[in-house]
Amino acid sequence: MTTRNYYTCDETHGRANVVQCIPDGEDGFVIELDATLFHPQGGGQPSDGGTIGDVPVQRVFANGETVWHRTATPVAPGPVTLCVDDELRRVHARWHSAGHLIGTAGEEFGWQPVKAHHWPGEGRITFNGNGNVTAEMLTAKINAWIDEDLPRHIDFSEGKRQVRFGKLPAYGCGGTHVCSLREIGQITLTSIKMKKGQLIVSYTVDEG
Repeated sequence: MTTRNYYTCDETHGRANVVQCIPDGEDGFVIELDATLFHPQGGGQPSDGGTIGDVPVQRVFANGETVWHRTATPVAPGPVTLCVDDELRRVHARWHSAGHLIGTAGEEFGWQPVKAHHWPGEGRITFNGNGNVTAEMLTAKINAWIDEDLPRHIDFSEGKRQVRFGKLPAYGCGGTHVCSLREIGQITLTSIKMKKGQLIVSYTVDEG
């Protein structure tokens, strides 16, 4: 079991211990740490990048309760320094937080988010439901919350991580997020369409 320190802190540099490093059968290695600052791919968010010691991390993924860090070269068991790519983390946090705001705005107009993809350049939220909603209506809600610069709160309920901004409803989420909403920057809804009874909202976030 890997302790996921990114659940409770925003630090991108720290220390951990390599529990094991094993060949992955694809000319690389996967590393298990006792605790990690690296967010694995999942929940609609790409994985963090960075280094373990001086070895670049190519990707991070979870298998059950263990987070694995893939590298091209091995890292010996024992203490190591972790360095998460700060800029990449910031980009992922901004896109993921933007997706939460779009989902929350949709709920206020009678739509329930059922699927989300927060990858930079590919952002979209899929909703079930019905009701009158336009890009202008969603954008007005989102911009009002960003103008308030609502702060992020992280709580745990029955062992599950909950993320919310200010007074807005909490989402069960394991992803990384901005500390307050103005950090997101400008969100633009690039399309809003119906497909097979679902509402699909695509979005982008400015480069900041």
